[in-house]
Amino acid sequence: MFMELSVLYFAHVRERVGVSSERIELSQGATVKDAVRLLVERYPTLRELLPVVRLALNGEFIDENAQISSGDELVLIPPVSGGSNIERIGLTHDELTPKFIQRLKASVGGPDHGAVVVFEGVVRDHARGRSVTGIDYEAYEPMALKVMTRIADDIAREFEGVRVAIHHRVGRTVVGDCAVVVVTSSAHRKEAFHACQEVLERLKKDVPIWKNEKGPDGSEWVSDRP
Repeated sequence: MFMELSVLYFAHVRERVGVSSERIELSQGATVKDAVRLLVERYPTLRELLPVVRLALNGEFIDENAQISSGDELVLIPPVSGGSNIERIGLTHDELTPKFIQRLKASVGGPDHGAVVVFEGVVRDHARGRSVTGIDYEAYEPMALKVMTRIADDIAREFEGVRVAIHHRVGRTVVGDCAVVVVTSSAHRKEAFHACQEVLERLKKDVPIWKNEKGPDGSEWVSDRP
């Protein structure tokens, strides 16, 4: 026995799949996880978005274990940008420029948030007594995005009213490059400062990103990040 499921796509999810909606067939008793697995097989580029995509069934957010009935409507919800047209959580090979950081600030700011704290982790020219010319960052990207998203969500729950944005470089960086930026905002400065510090501690502890420092005397994998 088979059943039909309607799937809707929006924003950059729609760009990845090339259609705004479609109907797919699933076996009776299938779950949302089964539907997502089928969609990733059909559109492999969806896989890298899964850590930041939320799932909605018939207009309600659900988890992937929810069961599907014939005629249901599934939506893959891309990150809501808060009006700034920018994702709050990201890994990128591109430079984290001042212009980009300003846009990231706008994504978590607002008239009700009087405190915005920005941390920029910059590649320095020395570490542990040796010269550094650059750093290569390597990430297990699907898991890294998932953990970064979880950190941001957890901080928002633990610090009432706080919003969080995190972006981290991957690939080659040189001295002076911004490797990671964390932005937190709140109505008051105390919560924003504490939230930013806590985000950084959890990033260093839990996110699967590694760095290989380059210098005149060779390269070395190190664990203190950023």
